[in-house]
Amino acid sequence: MANPTIGFIGYGNMAQAIAEGLVNAGTISGDDIVACAAHYDKLERNAAKLGAKAVHTAAQVAEAADVVVIAIKPYQIEAVISPIVDKLAQPNTIVVSIAAGWDLNKFHDLFGTSFEQAHIQCTIPNTPMAVGKGVLVAEIDNTLTQEQTETFENLFSSISLIERVDTAHMGIGMCIAGCAPAFTDMYIEALGDAGVKYGLQRATAYRLAAKMVEGVGALYLADEMHPGAMKDAVCSPGGTTIKGVASLEESAFRGAVIKAVDAIEA
Repeated sequence: MANPTIGFIGYGNMAQAIAEGLVNAGTISGDDIVACAAHYDKLERNAAKLGAKAVHTAAQVAEAADVVVIAIKPYQIEAVISPIVDKLAQPNTIVVSIAAGWDLNKFHDLFGTSFEQAHIQCTIPNTPMAVGKGVLVAEIDNTLTQEQTETFENLFSSISLIERVDTAHMGIGMCIAGCAPAFTDMYIEALGDAGVKYGLQRATAYRLAAKMVEGVGALYLADEMHPGAMKDAVCSPGGTTIKGVASLEESAFRGAVIKAVDAIEA
């Protein structure tokens, strides 16, 4: 699909991150975007940042867009989407859900008899898409055609790693890709505090920590070396790094991270 129009039903932080990333990557232009949201005045201001078109209703988005991103809160989906199911279940419309907890089976129930005509891909994104460094967890089960799958991947691979998982693991995928950025923000903040404690300017400490996190992730993705081996490679016998690693082990650092995931998944 050449030059698709992207429509957002809901235009909150995550939708804006996706839109910003796509425009900054040169994948689409701002005038290829149409969006609706509950508060029209706020929507107009946010849409204007990219030159996107603000509209009043979800039906207008469905009518205008080739790719419709459902970006409202999960509890709002039934009320907002039910009235426009027929508009979404069209041969040339790709529906991409970014709502946590909504898988293909739930959309099957929502769309009812229109489901057979619908082309739906459920996903969980994260906010680094805004700078082209995102992750998009995509449900293996979907109803896209091969051509639509190519369109979907061409769009979203420009701003994210697309990782396909089965339906049962969408939740844990969401946790690691969608929730753990907050944990990483806390880690960067903690490293920043430590830097300030020892005399660094806070902005300098944050930049060092942020670039380090980015670099470690890129290093892993380059050859997928086991993280434990990557850690061992910078821990010299009797050196400074292993002392810090030992201290983190004493503080149950890895256990704390796993407990945070448990708290979400429980």
